[in-house]
Amino acid sequence: MAKIRVFISFDYDNDARQKDLLVGQSKHPDTDFEFADWSSKEHLTGDWKAKIKAKMAQVDVVCVLCGKHMSTATGVAHEVAIAQEINKPYFFVAAYQDGCTKPSTAKASDKLYTWTWENLTLLIKGAR
Repeated sequence: MAKIRVFISFDYDNDARQKDLLVGQSKHPDTDFEFADWSSKEHLTGDWKAKIKAKMAQVDVVCVLCGKHMSTATGVAHEVAIAQEINKPYFFVAAYQDGCTKPSTAKASDKLYTWTWENLTLLIKGAR
């Protein structure tokens, strides 16, 4: 059976280390999902929103890793808006124990979940 593919959205300038920890955690041999990590410090050229939309079309769900500066992370806000536009399921996970915020394009009903292995596995499989 194919693994569930997960797009990671995160604030590259402030939370790249947390993203690395998240991806590392998913490397367990019994994990039935994989992160599609297309992160880049370089800005995408051309119609970058179309490029992100094409990448999101290749995954099953979007995981937004929310840090302390997420409310001002415009790139992540655009990625969430794209996920909403193409009806791609997404969820928010707190990158830290406290002080995390959601992107500006989050809906009022979107919850911010605690980052635990159990939560992550359940969220990826649709428990949200």
